[in-house]
Amino acid sequence: MHRIRTALPRPVRAVAVLSVSACLLAGCGGSPRSEDDSAKKPPAGAAAQPRIVLNATDGQKGVSVRSGGRIEVEHGSIAKASLVTADGATVPGKASRDNRTWSPDAALDHGTTYRLTAVATGGKGAKATERVTFTTLDEDDRFVGTYVPEHGSKVGVGMPVSFTFDKAITDKKAVESGISVSSSSGQKVVGHWFGAQRLDFRPQEYWEAGSTVTVRIRLDGVKGAEDAYGEQDKTVRFTVGRSQVSTVDAARHRMRVVRDGRTIRDIPITAGAASSPTWNGRMVISEKLVSTRMDGATVGFAGEYDIPDVPHAMRLSTSGTFIHGNYWGDDSVFGRSNISHGCVGLNDVQGGGDASQDGAWFYANSLLGDVVVVRNSQDATIAPDNGLNGWNMPWKEWVAGSAR
Repeated sequence: MHRIRTALPRPVRAVAVLSVSACLLAGCGGSPRSEDDSAKKPPAGAAAQPRIVLNATDGQKGVSVRSGGRIEVEHGSIAKASLVTADGATVPGKASRDNRTWSPDAALDHGTTYRLTAVATGGKGAKATERVTFTTLDEDDRFVGTYVPEHGSKVGVGMPVSFTFDKAITDKKAVESGISVSSSSGQKVVGHWFGAQRLDFRPQEYWEAGSTVTVRIRLDGVKGAEDAYGEQDKTVRFTVGRSQVSTVDAARHRMRVVRDGRTIRDIPITAGAASSPTWNGRMVISEKLVSTRMDGATVGFAGEYDIPDVPHAMRLSTSGTFIHGNYWGDDSVFGRSNISHGCVGLNDVQGGGDASQDGAWFYANSLLGDVVVVRNSQDATIAPDNGLNGWNMPWKEWVAGSAR
């Protein structure tokens, strides 16, 4: 969400920062304007009346802490800007270089009442004044979306953009419309809701290797549910690395690692035993751990194993599927039999200190977002929302899950 300025700056569109009801009842600025008003010009030779645009109306509650104290002036400049709390404490702020906007130095406090005064002057002594008292959004009345991947990261071609919201969203269209995802590759990107708190974005096919993905989050003031308003307003960018897709054939006990269309390694593996088979399907590496404890009690196998130092573990599902190093299995099982409780095991040593081992090599050569495909296992295909595994959903069904 960006704005292009003409010779005279346009007012901030307050509909993005106020509740819908407040906008409808009170207007979205200290000096509201209609489309007809914006088209009017002063008579030739007359000075334009300065116009003050605010992001709060007098008496309004639930105002954004990010933009509620902002002032913008058309056809003039700011002569005075004052923002104080109800008890008279001054909120520091500064004007822009052209003196047409003024903003607090930091976000306002939640659930706090403020008095805002703005005076603007224009040509030939023209003057305008606005005074409003407003109360910012209470901290309990906001929703926040955590997301992956992180800004500035480099990921594999399978990494979706995944948001998890801390409150159930009822107006999915409003929230989804507040997030845009685009790729330098030009691939079409579509969102899909998994329930009321998770929204993932992906293209029809894997991201193009070497592309840059931009995520624009414009949720400030968006009403996601009753007493749940967004505050986030940021842009996130990440890059897609080389293409690496590794295919596990559970029946052959092998994994073929293909990078940029060329096989670079064929690794002997052990997959899930007949009593605890590995999921089939396309799975995305969502977490990398040099060493981690794996306790069967956490995934329904209480008493069957508890290994405190599993080396080179990479998560493939929320339910506990990993591809990881295995030092406790005999060398003879790799490439010959399936003995695990559902994970894909690669030969390794305790402590993971031997870089020549398959487990260490695969860990060092994998990115978050790389794809691991499992075939010929005796289990079903993994659910699309079990991990970052929406690639297992047909595109038509994926698109149908968008709220736009």
